[in-house]
Amino acid sequence: MAIRLGDEAPNFKAKTTLGEIDFHEFLGDSWGILFSHPADFTPVCTTELGRTALLQQEFENRNVKVLAISVDPLDKHQQWVGDINETQHCFVDFPIIADENREVATLYDMIHPNASATLTVRSLFIIGPDKKIKLFITYPASTGRNFVEVLRVIDSLQLTAKHSVATPADWKHGEDVIVVPAVSTEDAIKKFPKGVNIVKPYLRYTPQPE
Repeated sequence: MAIRLGDEAPNFKAKTTLGEIDFHEFLGDSWGILFSHPADFTPVCTTELGRTALLQQEFENRNVKVLAISVDPLDKHQQWVGDINETQHCFVDFPIIADENREVATLYDMIHPNASATLTVRSLFIIGPDKKIKLFITYPASTGRNFVEVLRVIDSLQLTAKHSVATPADWKHGEDVIVVPAVSTEDAIKKFPKGVNIVKPYLRYTPQPE
């Protein structure tokens, strides 16, 4: 059954390049990213894992734990990490799941038969501290992910989880946000002391809280 926004992220135990983990225990009170790769020793995936490693401090700053998955065995993962570190000039220190039996891939609906009967599509899930699915993005195997966008989405999710705001199109950290419709203009003026710009009764901007 397909996973939907707001569903609890299925838990699992798995072998990884950093040892065996229980997924929910691994996440603890952190946010999490689980992202899949069609196969080891593939060019697009190599660049993606390298980019993730280079952005590791950015994820840590946001209290986000990263976990990758591929359907290849653990020994191939270990060899591949060496290639990633060499070619992408990085150090991969987050776990990569060895999902030979496709158990995790099936749990998270990562096998799309019309795309490939055996390989995972390029799926990415963002999971909140409450273990609920906050966002998922699925790319075809030929298209690498935009990790700047992933960080932008995390910034939006974390901000809007704390405040009664939403983020407009192309929003970036530090820019004005939108007051959600559930908050009246009268309450918004009290709630957001930096000011409320009323463009329309339903479209009200305020400087980013915090």
